[in-house]
Amino acid sequence: MPKTRVLTGDTPTGRLHLGHYVGSLQNRLAMQDEHECYFLLANMHAFTTRADQPADIRADTIEIVKDWLAIGIDPQRSTIVLQTEVPAIAELTWFFAMLLPFNRVMRNPTLKTEIDAKGLGDQYSFGFPMYAVGQCADILAFRPEWVPVGEDQVAHIEMTREVARRFNQLYCAVSSHAEDADHEKLGGLFPVPKAKVGTVGRLVGTDGKQKMSKSLDNAIFLSDTAKQVKKKIGQMYPGQSRDPDQPGDPDINPVFEYAAIFIDDKARVAELRDRYRRGDNLGDGHVKGEVIEAVNALLEPMRQRRAEYENHDDHVIEIIRRGTARANEVAEETLHLAKKAMSLDFGARSLTWK
Repeated sequence: MPKTRVLTGDTPTGRLHLGHYVGSLQNRLAMQDEHECYFLLANMHAFTTRADQPADIRADTIEIVKDWLAIGIDPQRSTIVLQTEVPAIAELTWFFAMLLPFNRVMRNPTLKTEIDAKGLGDQYSFGFPMYAVGQCADILAFRPEWVPVGEDQVAHIEMTREVARRFNQLYCAVSSHAEDADHEKLGGLFPVPKAKVGTVGRLVGTDGKQKMSKSLDNAIFLSDTAKQVKKKIGQMYPGQSRDPDQPGDPDINPVFEYAAIFIDDKARVAELRDRYRRGDNLGDGHVKGEVIEAVNALLEPMRQRRAEYENHDDHVIEIIRRGTARANEVAEETLHLAKKAMSLDFGARSLTWK
């Protein structure tokens, strides 16, 4: 049986952190053995808010690939794709834009959140809302069944599902009453992809309040040193001020959220919670110490793998080139089939990748 296809990716806006890992990267690792995986570097989307920073976008693109390789993404088993070098994505974005009302795009909660978070007001570029449509093309160009994402990206996947249904109904004669799982069976070009959310939908940052984010300066990066991890977790506010011998509430202490996620021994986590709640001579510093040890145990193999690629950008770029060449074969096939369904099959083309 052919492997089920998977597509996901990241916009190069900086280094990846623990929130990305538990939200999506873990799923990518788990899926690359049993699925045909495509991991997209969405560098075109980065230009929607950083068009004046092309050199930074290029550097961030390379750094994200290093993070992927560090966590264990294997370019022999998974395909790494550079968005700007897959022309089928841009063409599909144009076609899909005709299937979505403008008001529907602007109601996308992820888009609205980003406008607020970046303080764009009404000064964002014309291309900024277009990236929400572009994400639909990023995904559907590869016709995947699954899209591993963080919780905050689920709204984007829902819009992609709407586009897949609409295209199949309009151009492939699939009934509007058809079940999502039956679209391809009934002649639809696109599967209606499903989001696969990570084990943790939202990881709190080191400020103990907001979601982990580079822009909020509350992130633990996958490339952080052991000393940096120790400092960041050591400074986390435990949600309360108390004497170590007095009872505390682990339910409002963000350090215990980290303990539950990163300490493998769940019986030990339960013991720490119980002692902390009873005030059994267990201070915040001790809990933080065990969390620091667990996080560094997770990150140390990543640091070692990442070190193999430091100062070897040419090697990383070659991995990008090889993956993008493979990806174009799939995306060009999708575009050809889409044009055929739309009565636009006046010829065929091939791409040469150098």
